[in-house]
Amino acid sequence: MLRMQRAAAPSPVYFADNAPQPPEPPVRGRLWRVLGGLSIAMSLLLVAGSLTTYGFWRRLDGQIDRENVDGRLGERPEKLNNSLNILLMGSDSREGENARYGVEPGKRSDTTILLHISPGGESAIGISFPRDSMVQMPPCEKEDGAVVPAQFGMINAAFSNGGPACTWRTIESLTKIHIDHYVEVDFTGFKRVVDALGGVEICVPRRIDDPKAELHLKPGRQNVRGDQALGYVRTRYGLGNGSDLDRIKRQQAFMASIVKKATDRGMLTDPGRTYDFLSAIAKSIKADDDLTLSVMQKLAGSLRGMSAGKVRFVTVPVQAYPQDKNRVQFDPARAEPLFRAVREDNRLPEPPPAPVAAQKVQPVPPEQVRIGVYNGSGTPGLAQRTADQLTERGFQVVKVGNSNRRYARTRILYGTGAEGQAARTAIAVPGPTPRAWSSAKPGYVYLVVGKEGADLRALNASVPKVAGEIRADRDVCAAT
Repeated sequence: MLRMQRAAAPSPVYFADNAPQPPEPPVRGRLWRVLGGLSIAMSLLLVAGSLTTYGFWRRLDGQIDRENVDGRLGERPEKLNNSLNILLMGSDSREGENARYGVEPGKRSDTTILLHISPGGESAIGISFPRDSMVQMPPCEKEDGAVVPAQFGMINAAFSNGGPACTWRTIESLTKIHIDHYVEVDFTGFKRVVDALGGVEICVPRRIDDPKAELHLKPGRQNVRGDQALGYVRTRYGLGNGSDLDRIKRQQAFMASIVKKATDRGMLTDPGRTYDFLSAIAKSIKADDDLTLSVMQKLAGSLRGMSAGKVRFVTVPVQAYPQDKNRVQFDPARAEPLFRAVREDNRLPEPPPAPVAAQKVQPVPPEQVRIGVYNGSGTPGLAQRTADQLTERGFQVVKVGNSNRRYARTRILYGTGAEGQAARTAIAVPGPTPRAWSSAKPGYVYLVVGKEGADLRALNASVPKVAGEIRADRDVCAAT
């Protein structure tokens, strides 16, 4: 029996409570799922598709330093789709080979970027979090078990409070985006990656001489390596207006150049160059121990067709922090839509289904669809969340209910006269083929959400355009 969970709209029309259970759906292929992890600029994933032998991956896998963060992430956001989110952190640690860059107590995240890869590897976006952002940080547990209490302060303090796990937990608490993996790289590792790539192209408007950053550059287009590359992405006063936001734009442009260089055909077709590059990355990063060999292999294969034009970089929208002119805070009116778009990015690689193709039915507008959403998955709240998403898109959700049976597959059923309504539902919820149900109430659609979930198709691009965003296929001198 379908039991009412709670109405999702005022004055709802209720279906008969004694309606028979929907029949089991026919077997169909499961939705393709994206798994995996990647390096600081996503280059590892973009070039590795042609190198998938087991021995090759085993050698790379053994070079990666990993950390177990299980149990230190606290209460986490629910995973809403099949996208992949990887937290990329640049550490300013002065330990080991990094000691030559001066003495600094502890270590902070010099750069924090959330890399979001849409379902199917269709596109990617890197979201930078300004280190000067004032935020509320949750309590964090250090590796030794000590707990740092919740506090308000600059976002990069989370890294010094509890390492990558604390930054991971902080970003999840601020954005409500489920993060799958993290990758950390320090100064020496960054230089090693750039050098293995053969340098990266940049463009500067004038001659730069910044002894503090060890940065000496001629004006115009040029290729940088080693200390020059590191100085270019780190300097705050040799270039621009000295703000962290200005430096972020430069870092994003640099990472865009890395992606462009890594996807160059010369790199893709030269196994020796590619292996040297990926080996440099493996030796330069630290990651969570769930970033396994099999995860990396699968993701590398899934992103084989990714091009630089499908990768862009944006900064979390911020506004002035009233108490300190040198600090900023998130602008909720602009930041939340960005975070929500990432959370609910449900784009799929397959083309839109032909709704009720055999009957050649014309889909009606969403506001003409009267639909009941039922939870057949056993996951609490899944029907209500799906119903809320449909309501936002204009559907008339007239009932939200639970099923006392469990279904593996999500189903779209419809009553007499609701063919057009079912066709519209199939566009919004790709995958299930609408089926007539003799016991359905005439004019209504029934969406029964199975264990596979109900991923709604994105209305537009996964993430809306953000002012000042940088695409990886841009000309490096375009904005100089």
